[in-house]
Amino acid sequence: MAKSSSDDERREVRERFGDAVNMTPKELEDWLATDESQSVGAGEGESVGHESGRRIVQILRAKQADLDDDDHQHMKKVAGYVARHLAQRPDGDVTGTRWRYSLMNWGHDPLK
Repeated sequence: MAKSSSDDERREVRERFGDAVNMTPKELEDWLATDESQSVGAGEGESVGHESGRRIVQILRAKQADLDDDDHQHMKKVAGYVARHLAQRPDGDVTGTRWRYSLMNWGHDPLK
């Protein structure tokens, strides 16, 4: 029996997510606890990116077999966000920028 396209799609999403997220669960968890992390993003209370970061930590720590459709949807969202955000890189040193902080909330440190 051939693999369904959903298996192929899931594999592609996992690969794109793996390429986009370059922080370890511990690095991301530590980052999310900082004031800088909480200073950026959109939304009332906890920002969308900060909430996403907590979800990314859970996904990174989960067994692949335990990931459900919602997890794969979030992984797809993360990969898309990181790709779009990287295309908007500002000129100059990005070390202390809101641009970098926002990306890091989504699991990608552009300085790595």
